[in-house]
Amino acid sequence: MKIIQNKTFDQERALYGARDIQAIHCSFDGPADGESAFKEGADLHVQECFFNLRYPFWHDLGLVIRRCEMTERCRAALWYSQHIEITDTKLHGIKALRECEDVTLKNCDIISPEFGWSTRGITMEHCTAQSEYFMMRSADLRFTDVTFQGKYSFQYIENGRFDHCQFDTKDAFWHAKHVLVRNSVVRGEYLAWYCEDVTFENCTIIGTQPLCYCKNLRLINCKMIDTDLAFEKSEVMATITTPVDSIKNPRSGRISLPAVGTIIRDDPQSKGEIVCTGKETPTKEFCA
Repeated sequence: MKIIQNKTFDQERALYGARDIQAIHCSFDGPADGESAFKEGADLHVQECFFNLRYPFWHDLGLVIRRCEMTERCRAALWYSQHIEITDTKLHGIKALRECEDVTLKNCDIISPEFGWSTRGITMEHCTAQSEYFMMRSADLRFTDVTFQGKYSFQYIENGRFDHCQFDTKDAFWHAKHVLVRNSVVRGEYLAWYCEDVTFENCTIIGTQPLCYCKNLRLINCKMIDTDLAFEKSEVMATITTPVDSIKNPRSGRISLPAVGTIIRDDPQSKGEIVCTGKETPTKEFCA
């Protein structure tokens, strides 16, 4: 493997088509303002490098990035690439990852609107992320110990598993399919509308109007805090360990919980069973 060390590159396609390259302590910055430094490359190892120019990793195959920094000016850093490992790296440019396959991120700091769109096979561990429209239309996600903040996350995703995560988000998991969220905290408005085959297990769910218009929705041993107008028109099986402010027109299934403040049934198609296990009773309707 050829080693490139302590160099600065600012020209267009500086290392275009490179193979078996190890870049160490290099800077991709400068007055020439060139784009696409490593485009169409393969077997690239990049370590402790600084990226301040656009589109550095497009159409690459086999990419290892360690202890690097991608600034706000490093937009659209990784697109159309496969077999990627990124560790201990800052990804701070917009649209940093798109249309990629087989991606692993560990101990990374992500500040990137529209991150992760249409990516297949992404594993994220011990990372922090700030974004809007995070991971939209992606598939085969495995997240562990990820802290995320931002609106419109995980929309239209398929086949995801999330463990020990903290999500502060809004309109998350809309239209998601085949997803399991375990041992996590999900805070935000309008959670997981129109989702299908989604399970929350040992989770804390916080925020207004969650889990509406869902199919095959499951909650197992979950807490729900400040949640009102929940489960509208949803097919749901749920065991909840805390009182819920209000439940509205669950379409079918069974919801078991200690107490509910209000049950609203103004839809004749609302057939979902609500079972209160505690002593408190709702204000508008007794639990079935």
